[in-house]
Amino acid sequence: MSKQMITPLVLAAGKGTRMHSAKPKVLQTMLGEPMLRYVYDALAPAYGDDVLTVVGHGSESVASAFPAMANRFVEQKEQLGTGHALQVAWEAVTATGAEYCMVINGDTPLISPQGIERLAAQAGCCDLAFMTITPRDPAGFGRVVRDEDRRIAAIVEAKDYDMAVHGPQTGEVNAGIYLLRLSSIQSLLGELRNENKSGEYYITDLVGLAVTRGMSVESVQCGDDVSLMGINSPRELVRAENTLRRRIVEVHLDRGVLIHNPDTVIIGPRVSLEPGAEIFGHCELYGESLVAAGARLGSYTHITDSTFASGCVVREFCHIEGAEVGPEAVVGPYARLRPRAVLKTGAKVGNFVEVKKAVLGEGAKASHLTYLGGSRCKHRRRYPHLQL
Repeated sequence: MSKQMITPLVLAAGKGTRMHSAKPKVLQTMLGEPMLRYVYDALAPAYGDDVLTVVGHGSESVASAFPAMANRFVEQKEQLGTGHALQVAWEAVTATGAEYCMVINGDTPLISPQGIERLAAQAGCCDLAFMTITPRDPAGFGRVVRDEDRRIAAIVEAKDYDMAVHGPQTGEVNAGIYLLRLSSIQSLLGELRNENKSGEYYITDLVGLAVTRGMSVESVQCGDDVSLMGINSPRELVRAENTLRRRIVEVHLDRGVLIHNPDTVIIGPRVSLEPGAEIFGHCELYGESLVAAGARLGSYTHITDSTFASGCVVREFCHIEGAEVGPEAVVGPYARLRPRAVLKTGAKVGNFVEVKKAVLGEGAKASHLTYLGGSRCKHRRRYPHLQL
């Protein structure tokens, strides 16, 4: 089936009470980026920006963080559950003319394009499909209920699960990612009820309703794949962030970047590292930083949105943000480069030097205990008084 026949819908309206933060849950950060960005990135290879998003709590903040996606936001003014979010977005979904809707929770930042492709492959084969996992700790995830013949019977939220009614737990839980045939699900939306301990309308109830109606319901079983697990607490966020950090470091190692003490190195998803770059842990790189082959970054350095040319050296204990470090330039130790600091070829910034909105020309040096702001420092042989 053509991917154009599937409309992705991201549910991003929740407050995330268990995060104990006023910030919308989908804007909680992992490696310096909002969780929601990772979901968009996973959808991008197949669907680009053609994604609908249900927003609610902190909708203005979400729109500000993702202005390119905001024209396809649908607001859920009252957060009455995932089923209610789907009801609110239904008109926008059907207006796309797609045959299926893929619903993804915005708090699943480890989802991969490959995982999305696995679910999309069910299009044309069933009325409803969803992804399941069998984690060691099922925590608060919805339980998958199967009948005696191992056929799907329902999904029951953890707090509503009753063994006397639903039978022994299978260990299989709902990952919160669904594929819905619009023509089939249309008749079920009005049957959703909030008669549960949370008083919410659950999208998971569509599974039991579809089974009762004799519709075709399938699961995509993914074992203990942690990449499908949602984030509901600070502990889960940190666990997912560590998984993502390791994944990114391994990718760069495989591509030829030399990373010493890799367990202590943090690399954001938008950072570009050329094969032959050398990084020493502990080191943190965020934003759209670029490190060329032959550049060397020392330990205990924090870097954001900065570029490093071949042959440059950043010594230990530096803080660099929005700066450009040219070929053979040397920074630190204990230096700070602030936005629009530029070091040309062979320039040097030494101990306890801070540079902001300033350009150090070729070979210029600021050796220690100096602040340079809003200036242009040329070669020291021409301006000897600038050799500080």
